[in-house]
Amino acid sequence: MIDRHTIPLLWKQLRPKQWTKNLLVFAALLFSFPLPEFEAVWLAFFGFVAFSFTASSIYILNDYKDIEADRHHPLKKMRPMASGALNPTLALTVGVILFVISVGSAYFFSPLFTLILVIYFMLNVLYSFTLKHVVIIDIMLIASGFVLRAIGGAVIIHVPFTPWFLLCAMLLSLFLAIGKRRHEMVLAMESGSEHRKVLDDYSLPFLDQLIGIVTSATIVSYAVFTFTAGATTHLMWTIPFVIYGLFRYLYLVHVKQKGGAPEKVLLEDRHILVTVGLYVISVMTILTLFD
Repeated sequence: MIDRHTIPLLWKQLRPKQWTKNLLVFAALLFSFPLPEFEAVWLAFFGFVAFSFTASSIYILNDYKDIEADRHHPLKKMRPMASGALNPTLALTVGVILFVISVGSAYFFSPLFTLILVIYFMLNVLYSFTLKHVVIIDIMLIASGFVLRAIGGAVIIHVPFTPWFLLCAMLLSLFLAIGKRRHEMVLAMESGSEHRKVLDDYSLPFLDQLIGIVTSATIVSYAVFTFTAGATTHLMWTIPFVIYGLFRYLYLVHVKQKGGAPEKVLLEDRHILVTVGLYVISVMTILTLFD
C-alpha cells in the first residue's frame, strides 16, 4: 500500500530532473522545422516520455544494486533507497511497471523505436552490472545513451538523419560523459571517500586531454553538419551558440568544479539556458525563412 509519504520518495527516485537528458529526442524534430502537421510533435513528445520512463526504471535498478556503495558516498547516501526511506521492493516494482508501459506503448507507434528503447535499456543494464568498471568503455556507453535518444527521436517521427547529425550527437555525448567522470574524480580526491573503481584507472590530465580532443571535434563536426544538413547553409549562423555553450560548460567544469550532473547544469546555469533558448529560436527562424 502506497501512502502519501511514499509518493514523494518514489517521485524523487525516478529522478525527474535527469529527464532533461531526454530532450535530445526533440533534436530531429527541431531540424525538420517547419512542420507540416501536429502529429510529429505529438510523436516526439511520446518518445520523450517513453525514454524518461525507461531511464527511470534503469535509475531504480542501478540504485537498488548500489545501495551499500551509495551509503558511503557523500551525495548519493541521500537517495531514497540508500537512506532507507524507500522500500527497495516497492521501488523495483514501480520500475518494472514503467518499463513495461514505455516499451508496450511504443510498439503501437513504431517497432523500430521499441527496439531502440530495448537496446538503450540493455546497454544501461550492462553498464550498471559490469561495464561501468571498464575504463573508456564506461564513458562510451554513457555517450551511447545520448546517441540512442537522438536516433530514437528521428525514428519516432519518421524523418531521415545524416551521419553528421549522429556524429555531432556522439561527440557532444562524449563531451558530457567525460566532464561527468572528471567531476567525480575531483569530488573523490577532495572528500577522500569511496568512489567508483574505474576512477582508479583515470587521471585528471588524461580526462582533460580527452575533453580537449572531443571539444574540438564537436565544433568541427557541427560546422560541417550545418553545411550538409540538406536544409540551408544559413544554419552556419548558429555555430557561435554551439561554441559558446561548449566553452561555458568547460568553464563550469574547470573553474566552478561542476559537470557531475549535466542535467543540473542545464537547469541551473542561466548562461547555458539562455544560449540553448537562443539556439533553438535561431534554428527555427532560419529553417522557416530559408526553407
